[in-house]
Amino acid sequence: MIRIGVVGLGKMGISHLSIIGAHPRTEVGAVCDSLGYLLDVLAKYTGVATYTNWQRMFQSADLDAVIISTPTAAHAEVARAALSAGLHVFCEKPLTLSATESEELARVAADAGLVAQVGYHNRFVATFAEVKRLIDANAIGHVTHALAESYGPVVLQPTGRTWRSKRAAGGGCLYDYAAHPIDLLQWLFGEPSAVRGTILSSIFSTDTDDEVYSTLEFADGVSAQLSVSWSDESHRKMTTRLSVWGTLGTITADRQALTVYRRGAAPALDGYGPGWSTRNITELTPSVGFYLRGEEYSAQLDAFVAAIENPRSRSDLRNTFASAAATDRIIDRLLRDAGDRSAAATTA
Repeated sequence: MIRIGVVGLGKMGISHLSIIGAHPRTEVGAVCDSLGYLLDVLAKYTGVATYTNWQRMFQSADLDAVIISTPTAAHAEVARAALSAGLHVFCEKPLTLSATESEELARVAADAGLVAQVGYHNRFVATFAEVKRLIDANAIGHVTHALAESYGPVVLQPTGRTWRSKRAAGGGCLYDYAAHPIDLLQWLFGEPSAVRGTILSSIFSTDTDDEVYSTLEFADGVSAQLSVSWSDESHRKMTTRLSVWGTLGTITADRQALTVYRRGAAPALDGYGPGWSTRNITELTPSVGFYLRGEEYSAQLDAFVAAIENPRSRSDLRNTFASAAATDRIIDRLLRDAGDRSAAATTA
């Protein structure tokens, strides 16, 4: 059995705790949070060891791995300490608020031979994985353009009181929301050769951005638009969508379904003829042992466990510290581009 600790018991921490608690090859070794009442409840009803100090947990708890789901600003320090303690690490996204720190953590994990994964769960959403498979199979010919979108109702009033509303703690809409579609673009096309026209704007927030728009240019003439807002109450919950255009067709995908249009000249491909095809998430998704919020959350932690158990499977991990560092490099470029444009406008 792999003993896993959890640092940070907010929404994602509780979700991860539930999944590993139900996993047949893991057990919860310890939990850490600043909220004493929550720790008291867990200790009373589960008997799990509880800590308010993660350094002490790493020193005294018998652990093989740790899940980090603290506010983003703490990720780097906690992950570095966990790796130094010889623990495999699963960290919520984004990895850090600095590409330099993310690159350093990726090097430390690789040098130590430890599994290091980041919670970009959309790579485990079957519709998005199918988009990648279709692109790799040349199903719509040469890709020319993509649109990556994310919208949701996170910040809908001027007074934000959580860590997400503070740029230094959570990074704003760019890090908390836009990181997801940026990571999907990076998974599909690699890192961009250019980033242009980035706009980071506020609707309600006074300390950070609520909207992110940009144009990214990739190798082989592929361009992409990024359109993100976490202040959009027309969406009941976070909605992420990918649209891809190629010389022989188009693909559109979200969390529910994938729709493909292929011209008659497109190469033969099982399940996709010429014209329109639709595949629903239910027919594309492999079953998981425990369902919570979506199969992808269990699937990514199952991949984490499998990589710990079998080092040969580590090359198959979809969302590593190294890939997360690449996404953070793109975010850094967006920030610089937005800053340069802002400075240019100020001096004009």
